[in-house]
Amino acid sequence: MSHAADNSAVPRGGDAAPAPAASAAVEAVALHVSRGRTRILRGVDFTIKRGRVTGLLGPSGSGKTTLMRTIVGVQRITGGSLRVLGRPAGERSLRHDVGYVTQAPSVYGDLSVDANVRYFGAMHGATAADTAEAIAAVGLGPFAGQKTADLSGGQSSRVSLACALVAHPQLLLLDEPTVGLDPVLRAELWQRFAAMAEAGTTLLVSGHVMEEASHCSSLLLLRDGLLLAQLTPGELAERGRSSDLERAFLRIIEEGTAGPDPGPAAQRGAPR
Repeated sequence: MSHAADNSAVPRGGDAAPAPAASAAVEAVALHVSRGRTRILRGVDFTIKRGRVTGLLGPSGSGKTTLMRTIVGVQRITGGSLRVLGRPAGERSLRHDVGYVTQAPSVYGDLSVDANVRYFGAMHGATAADTAEAIAAVGLGPFAGQKTADLSGGQSSRVSLACALVAHPQLLLLDEPTVGLDPVLRAELWQRFAAMAEAGTTLLVSGHVMEEASHCSSLLLLRDGLLLAQLTPGELAERGRSSDLERAFLRIIEEGTAGPDPGPAAQRGAPR
């Protein structure tokens, strides 16, 4: 079962101070993930800085969702290491600090928008004001009293996002949140993501539409479980010798930017 939000609020006001801004939100070193004999992620190294919007981009089957599930802690690591907000991925305390919105809306259709958000918020001590703020942030204020089952697919996806936002997570992972949404709504969501990052939330947003890469501060480019590059949109355009980011990405793939396959020996790592 997918979870729209399983994490609590970021410290506010006089609560305990968050970790230093200079520390990484996510840090992977030689990360390997396998399912059975199938290698999904192969020797991935990257660092995601706090308070940024990082895009996780690549074609379908490149390992994006697996990487997100590993960061959340619901996918076992085969080898290497992965630290999230300064702690090992999957540590129990991270449930209070990490939000995850899956591709499929994970809300209750027989409940209203408001009831769904209040339900998830209650797990983390959210107030009525927090609920109203989260619903308004995704543009569903006029639909707060409607059953989720009566909403469109795009609106249901936004309910899932509101359920994650109500917890005020330090790190928010969004798995292809703009798929199926109209251009106006996509633009509004990216504006919201930018405002959240400005306020201190770290966002990792996956997708395969390269035109959205320009909204991100940093990009992780995945293909076949390998990290081709971590760079800014400007660096992608420069390295790929095209202002069209999709063409630039394809050129990086064609020129073999990815290193050689690390081979079976590199996959052993820690036992599953």
